[in-house]
Amino acid sequence: MMIDPKQLLIVSDLDGTLLPPDKIPLERDLNAIRRFEAAGGRFAIATGRTIQAAIRYQEMLGLTTPMIVYNGAAIYDSVQDRVLFSETLPSGALAMTRELMEAFPEVGVEVLRANNAYVVRNNEWEKHHIALCGVEPEYCTLEEIPQDGWLKVLFAMAPEEVPDFIRDVQSRRYSGVDFMQSAPIFYEMLPANVTKGSALTPYRQLEGMEHAVIAAVGDFDNDVEMLRRADISAAPANAMDSAKAAAQHILTRTCEEGAIEELIEFLLASS
Repeated sequence: MMIDPKQLLIVSDLDGTLLPPDKIPLERDLNAIRRFEAAGGRFAIATGRTIQAAIRYQEMLGLTTPMIVYNGAAIYDSVQDRVLFSETLPSGALAMTRELMEAFPEVGVEVLRANNAYVVRNNEWEKHHIALCGVEPEYCTLEEIPQDGWLKVLFAMAPEEVPDFIRDVQSRRYSGVDFMQSAPIFYEMLPANVTKGSALTPYRQLEGMEHAVIAAVGDFDNDVEMLRRADISAAPANAMDSAKAAAQHILTRTCEEGAIEELIEFLLASS
């Protein structure tokens, strides 16, 4: 299928897809993104990270296309410094979070709003998350956080603790929210039916995106819906089986070998 590069929009996950373990994009991927944009294509990132944590990669990559953040709970335009779309947690999220904190007193907890990250319980896994994101959060109690505009709640714990936490959450049958695992040590509460994939619907309604052909690439469980809903989908060689099963194309390279460059070469060869 021949596609005009000017119609193409690549939406890429960050960690494990565009970013290798050291979190520094490969020069070969950066050069490929520049070639792609020079040919008329557009490149956007889709991440579970906050605006504040994702913006440095937006700047590092030289991107101006709006990005999907908070695992699909918001779309942010860095040029206008404006949230273009958001879905927030219901008011009952505070009580749900408190219940889970009482049930799992060792689990780290972070509440994310558009303008800040609030750490309400710290542990070594939560410290890892803050270091990973490179942001300065506010340390406070649940009650001290503004009660509106919660985009997600992140729970951080040792990998071996995650299965018990998931089973407990599922047994509670909370309404108005969904949960997803975004990394081996992170489990997140999001507004119901919100994923990176669901964010593609309002994304297609943005000015200039109405006729875009979306090529999505991702490696983890939280990328699956995005891969399913994109026009073209790919997973790097290091992706989880769930992501590979959802993708139309499984790349031969990992995130450490230039998976994004491979995808761009494939798309440009198809134009």
